[in-house]
Amino acid sequence: MAQAIKKVVVAGGGTAGWMAAAALSKLMGKQLEIILVESEQIGTIGVGEATIPTLVFFHRLLGIDEAEFLRETQGTYKLGIQFENWRDVGKDYLHAFGVTGRDCWACGFQHFWLRAKELGFAGDFGEYCLERRAAEAHKFTHLPNNGLNYAFHIDASRYAAYLRKFSEGFGVKRVEGKIDHVQLHPENGYIRSLKLDSGQEIEGDFFIDCTGMRALLIERALHTGFESWSHWLPCDSAMAVQTEAVEAPIPYTRSIAHESGWQWRIPLQTRVGNGLVYASRYQSDESARTQLLENVQGETLTDPLSIKFQTGRRRKQWHKNCLAVGLSSGFLEPLESTSIHLIQQNIVRFLRFFPQQEIHQREVDEFNRQSEFDMERIRDFIILHYKVTDRTDTEFWRHCRQLSIPDTLAAKIDMFRETGHVFREGGELFVDSWQQVMLGQGLTPERYHPLVDAMSEEELKGFIEQVKNSVDTTVEKLKDHNVYLRELLAGAS
Repeated sequence: MAQAIKKVVVAGGGTAGWMAAAALSKLMGKQLEIILVESEQIGTIGVGEATIPTLVFFHRLLGIDEAEFLRETQGTYKLGIQFENWRDVGKDYLHAFGVTGRDCWACGFQHFWLRAKELGFAGDFGEYCLERRAAEAHKFTHLPNNGLNYAFHIDASRYAAYLRKFSEGFGVKRVEGKIDHVQLHPENGYIRSLKLDSGQEIEGDFFIDCTGMRALLIERALHTGFESWSHWLPCDSAMAVQTEAVEAPIPYTRSIAHESGWQWRIPLQTRVGNGLVYASRYQSDESARTQLLENVQGETLTDPLSIKFQTGRRRKQWHKNCLAVGLSSGFLEPLESTSIHLIQQNIVRFLRFFPQQEIHQREVDEFNRQSEFDMERIRDFIILHYKVTDRTDTEFWRHCRQLSIPDTLAAKIDMFRETGHVFREGGELFVDSWQQVMLGQGLTPERYHPLVDAMSEEELKGFIEQVKNSVDTTVEKLKDHNVYLRELLAGAS
């Protein structure tokens, strides 16, 4: 495509569309004309209410005021995810966002902890993670130098509305209308325009597909293909409902494993987001609906919403003059709250690769390679929760234990089991999280790094106690999560 990109058309709104519009308009609005096409007749799924810490940095990139954002989205702080009944019924652990303990140049803290555990003077692994201890104590405070890693629970619909106002302030033009069909250039197959049901035609140089699972541009028009991961991730359905809050919000998400899947519970300021993710092969929609409603607290504010999905990814995230963002690019169930992260990853990566004069296939290929790597590593991390479990109480969990898993995940599990090592590959998202979840799911390494034996037992005991005392001291200084949130919001009003 031998022409400079001057006009970008975002197809679809929701979280994905307005995040794309916000970033493009804030960072490149003086160079681009940006139009977003959406229809009020088409609802958004809008249940992705939990995030991970990368959103904090996305907001800093855009210069978003955090207090204002939290007020507008009914947001609360999030320090991690508590996994209940995943290892086995009655066994829980909390996957926190922080780094556990203190590493040395040659090996991670888990090696020192393993030796100390053998000697009988180490507590639970999570006792040495500040974010986990703060979450369990229901505390939160901003610390200098990003001393406490955090994310948010948000109302996704309010977030899209907030970003719309933000984007329009930087010149984004919204067009109301349903996309009737996509028109291509006959000579090269690039997208030329979107034809709306009103007859209006929206031309552009580049198109961002945020049309959700329909993938009107990247798939229906450009036929990029879809790679299914349902053989590794058996859940294919969800039921979601909102309820009134009956208690003060806690600073972590709850993920509660059930007979054929799991339930999320996400606390906002005045309500709670609830949902049941399940495998339709093992549970009917009516049974899931009943189970969800029996396991929520407070009066329901909405009717249960049924969602069907297939896990997997579009074979190309960027093809010709179209980029897929959000559900149009693929879907990974919300177990580790990575959906919004993947939206921002594709947006930020696209900005880094933004064509100066014309689209070069070498850059497109590299973009797609990096996107593929990201999604596959997150996919592996999610499969881990199902595969490594002691549960055999239902057919669903017996199926999960017997899953044939990707070689990349098998290698990671074997490495940790045999050596206690977790190595970060490339720009992989999760690092400390791998060992937190593997230990939480009951996978214990067979040995630790020999460097640990250079310490005497007394030195090791002193080191372990020093780490714990440091965490204890910091937690004591933190404020109650809800007190801190109220004070922050009062200052923003």
